[in-house]
Amino acid sequence: MEEREAIQQLIAASARLLSREHYTDAQIEAAIATIFGVDTTLIEDGTYFVAEIQGQLAGSGGWSKRKTLFGGDQYSSRDVDYIDPESEPAKIRAFFIHPDHARKGVARAILSRCEDDARAQGYRALELMSTLPGIEFYKSCGFVETGTLTLDLTNTVKLDFVPMRKEL
Repeated sequence: MEEREAIQQLIAASARLLSREHYTDAQIEAAIATIFGVDTTLIEDGTYFVAEIQGQLAGSGGWSKRKTLFGGDQYSSRDVDYIDPESEPAKIRAFFIHPDHARKGVARAILSRCEDDARAQGYRALELMSTLPGIEFYKSCGFVETGTLTLDLTNTVKLDFVPMRKEL
C-alpha cells in the first residue's frame, strides 16, 4: 500500500510512452483519469506484484479472483464479488511496465507468477482485457483474442480494447 503513489506514476508513464502508436493523447489522458490506475483490491488480496530493477520500479501487474476485469479504484463499474475457480477464469489485471524496462522480460516474469498462483488456487483459465499495445505480448504468452470492446471514457473519447483468454 505504501507504494501506491509510485505505482500510479509508473502506470501514467507506461500509458503515456508505450501507447503512443495505438492511442491519441486525448485517449491516453482520459484512460489515466478514468480507468488506468491502482486497484487496491488486488493489493489487499495479495495478488498484485511489482518488479524493481536497481531500485527503480520496473513493472507491475497481478491477477484477481474477483469479477472485475479491468479498471483501477477510480473506475466506477467495478464488481468486487469473488468468482468461482471451478467455473470462471481468474482475471489478469493492471499490467504496466516502465518505458525504461519495456521488452526486457519484466511483464513475462510477472505474468508467469500470476499464472502459477492462479493455477495453484484451482483456476483452469485466465482472461484479461488487453490494450492495443499489449495484444502481441499476450498472444506470445498463449492468450487468444475473444472479441473487441470499445469503451466510452468521456462523452467524446473512446478507447479500444481486446478481451483475451488462456486455458491453464
